[in-house]
Amino acid sequence: MLLPQADRVDLSGPLAHFEAEGYARLGPVLTEAGAVALADRADALMLADTAHPGMFFQHDSPTGRYEDLQFNAGWVGPSARYRKLERLELDPLFLQFIECALFERIAREVLGEHVLLYRSVLWNKAAEVGMAVPWHQDDGRFWGLDRPPMLQVWTALDDAPAEAGCLEVVPGSHLDGLASKEGGTLDDKQQRAGDADALSTALPAVRGESILVHNHTWHRTGRNRTTAPRRAISISFLAGETRCTRRKRAPRQFRRLFVG
Repeated sequence: MLLPQADRVDLSGPLAHFEAEGYARLGPVLTEAGAVALADRADALMLADTAHPGMFFQHDSPTGRYEDLQFNAGWVGPSARYRKLERLELDPLFLQFIECALFERIAREVLGEHVLLYRSVLWNKAAEVGMAVPWHQDDGRFWGLDRPPMLQVWTALDDAPAEAGCLEVVPGSHLDGLASKEGGTLDDKQQRAGDADALSTALPAVRGESILVHNHTWHRTGRNRTTAPRRAISISFLAGETRCTRRKRAPRQFRRLFVG
């Protein structure tokens, strides 16, 4: 599934950039066939041609506005307009990608010998309607962890130019930690204080390209204004000692990776 050079890439430069700026490009990682296979499997899951009990679905809002999302609807029937599919690790093909040798090298370098999976998500922006996602950080009270998460790998399954809603980041924003204990979406006051729009760096990507993103790095994506879907996978890794702190329900048990 990986390009031959992906297994041998020198990680010193990307990891130094990741530490300093909160993101780093890895360049092309997937073969064309691998990217197509994962995109096709994503479509099969959205259209119910393939199913895995326990997978989480969130549909795009009817208006295309993030503010109008229905957060508890789940599966609403076959549709190419799901914006989010979570627990991709339940699918063998996606699990193969999650546990690839390159990600094992990166995760162990950043997090240590033992690595857990917090979540694996397909982010889908349907052609001409995929919604924009505002500035946010991926941590906070809702994540329910006993230590800050710090490593995510974002991979494009389609070309992701600016007009398709590519990833945007504020370089170095991770160095200040969470903007609030709640984490998640940044309000207007926080965005203005951090000069987010002025400092925004767009990261257009080609199909099969991967980008490292620190959980505390401010990031957003725009609306898809093209005639093609824009699908991407985001994998959030945790250090092996991480524990779930939630109390209203039984604490989550995170899947340990790279043990085969």
